Amino acid sequence: MTIPAHAEALSRRGFLKISTLAGGGLMLGCYLGLRDSSAAADQPAAPLAGATEFSPNAFIRIMPDGAVTIIAKNPEIGQGVKTSLPMIVAEELEIPWESVTVEQGDLNLALGGQVAGGSSGVRNNYDPLRRMGAAARMMLVSAAAQTWGVPETECLAERGAVLHKASNRRASYGDLVAKAATLPAPDPKSVTLKDPKDFKILGRRIGGVDNRKIVTGQPLFGIDQTRPGMLYAAYLRCPVSGGKFKSGNLDDVKKLDGVKDVFVVDAGGEHSGLLPGVAIVADSTWSAFKARKALAIVWDEGGKGDESSASYAQQAGDLGKGQPQKVIATIGNADAAFGSASKTAEGAYFYPYLSHATLEPQNCTALFKDGTLELWAPTQAPGSGQNAAAALLGIPKENITVHLTRIGGGFGRRLYNDFLLEAAVIAQKTPGIPIKLTWSREQDIQHDVYRTAGWHFLRGAVDGQGKLSAWADHIVALGHNNTGRGEAEVRPEEFPSAFVPNFRLGASVISSNVPMGAWRAPGANGNAFIFISFVDELAHAAGRDPLRFGLDLLSPAHTVAAAAPSPIPAGGRRGGAWDTERMKGAMRLAAEKSGWPKKLPRGQGQGLAYYFSYSGYVAIVADVTVSRDGALRVDKLTAAVDAGPIINLSGAENQVQGAMTDGLSAAWRQEIAIDKGRVQQNNFNDYQLLRMNDAPAVVEVHFIQTGVHPSGLGEPALPPTAPAVCNAIFAATGIRVRSLPISQHDLSWS
Repeated sequence: MTIPAHAEALSRRGFLKISTLAGGGLMLGCYLGLRDSSAAADQPAAPLAGATEFSPNAFIRIMPDGAVTIIAKNPEIGQGVKTSLPMIVAEELEIPWESVTVEQGDLNLALGGQVAGGSSGVRNNYDPLRRMGAAARMMLVSAAAQTWGVPETECLAERGAVLHKASNRRASYGDLVAKAATLPAPDPKSVTLKDPKDFKILGRRIGGVDNRKIVTGQPLFGIDQTRPGMLYAAYLRCPVSGGKFKSGNLDDVKKLDGVKDVFVVDAGGEHSGLLPGVAIVADSTWSAFKARKALAIVWDEGGKGDESSASYAQQAGDLGKGQPQKVIATIGNADAAFGSASKTAEGAYFYPYLSHATLEPQNCTALFKDGTLELWAPTQAPGSGQNAAAALLGIPKENITVHLTRIGGGFGRRLYNDFLLEAAVIAQKTPGIPIKLTWSREQDIQHDVYRTAGWHFLRGAVDGQGKLSAWADHIVALGHNNTGRGEAEVRPEEFPSAFVPNFRLGASVISSNVPMGAWRAPGANGNAFIFISFVDELAHAAGRDPLRFGLDLLSPAHTVAAAAPSPIPAGGRRGGAWDTERMKGAMRLAAEKSGWPKKLPRGQGQGLAYYFSYSGYVAIVADVTVSRDGALRVDKLTAAVDAGPIINLSGAENQVQGAMTDGLSAAWRQEIAIDKGRVQQNNFNDYQLLRMNDAPAVVEVHFIQTGVHPSGLGEPALPPTAPAVCNAIFAATGIRVRSLPISQHDLSWS
């Protein structure tokens, strides 16, 4: 997922610092990305006194009564990091999980990069947080050893206490904080980490720390926020993205009951993150929404009101027949390979614009007072939001406080802080009064930052041994106002380039005014459908079992023939180098657990798909039934996942199941269509989420826990879901689904 570039790298040698709290507590701060020019490069941080100096930066707080608080640093969008990241700290700290209190941290440079995107939460923080917990544990052990006058090697940390078994002495962490606060922090590189076989917390099933509050309706989310004396705001944009106000009935709307003010916002522009519009301030959200509906605005559409999905498709068809505007990669001689091929196949594939359709509409609460701005924001990128608000309002970013609320769905949408900037501008116009901005569901769908649409015109060939010998792909992608293809980007090393001896990849771009950006598993969410579906076509053209065909495709022989570096570059978007053996292990496990290949009657079928993205390896087998009149039922999804060691088994299963459900929902029902420059869908009646009666009856998740660095799980299981289901439909009916959504296809068979 595209991540705003505000996250700092780990660079400070003084990784840990200590301070004595009021009351004698021990606080440890983990500094990611801060540099101290006054400190020697090789010198560990010196102990510091004074609670107020380091309290905002603390991850661990231990009080004399033994109470332990761990700060959750990243935004929580349902991916479980508010639970999993503190679990990592608690494991190395050697503290019982049931005794830990977790607090959500606000935006704070000392906490390092605070962003939710790219399945990066665990992947980026696993080692630093382990070392932070281990350092705290070692300091507490040192404190006990010095208190007792015994060697540290004779002392052991266990369940929130330090033991000296030789003398049968025990001291709780609370008893040791005063002494520990006087000790120097160890170099984080030198700390002793626990052996994973001794883990007591990691790998267990642990419920989310907010679960009880969620089910009892506690005010955790952005949309729940209230402040004393608060007013409410709505914001109306031009239905054609970027259009500006020309004229309207603002004075009449100002007279409506409950309305406090109505004004035009024309500052900003798309590069600032704020689009022009009309702001309404009222005494309730209902009054603001009624006033927004009463506005009659004439917009300057900027000449963008003639775009449509039909015109895009026409342009794509014309471009697809010609040579690509840009050659991305060429390996071997594809034309010669097609000429000598045993079997060939070709197909035109399409995937549409998609909305994020978060259950919690965009919202933000803001207070501007005395040149400072305070925000309560459900944002995935609080640092970027702070920077953008500072630039827009013309104030130092140090004058902006961002409180992180829980987020009711992100999927990449809340990496873009347009809603935060709207609230900030309105609050600046209404100083001293808290302003709560809320979007309607219709606005949320019609003013999204969409997953881009794209077409792939493919040819493939297999040789006399039934192996993939040639691949040619002409991509036609939609790019935002000629600024590039964005999330439709396909890289030279994209799967299956490393495994085909003769490979050609080219692209053409159609300019579109539709805002485009990251949508869950960017790039891979569309590419996997295209590439794995077409690999399945080629397997059937060769008369081979798709599993055996895929395993052969990923064999070392193909790697050598493709002259790819070792290990193979990313076969799915954003994930670094990858290991084909891990991918094949996931494929074999999914096949085993699903009973692949089953002998099934007509109308029932199994489909296999596999993909590497965001450092995770996922293979999925879908079992489907298609009635004679074309009614689709997804009976079962079986996933095999290799994402390294699992932090929270309950949370990991939730993420994989949720990703597959989300992928199925999008592939089956969802499309954003454009006409006259406007989004045509406006609510869940015409942009349908998967309903319970369509959900798979069985969803199985099987993990391969390899001893490597853990990856994230929020995204990797989504990309292979659509091709698994579409390949199963072909197995059941002989109908090949080459465009999404599936619901637009007649699947009836006789």
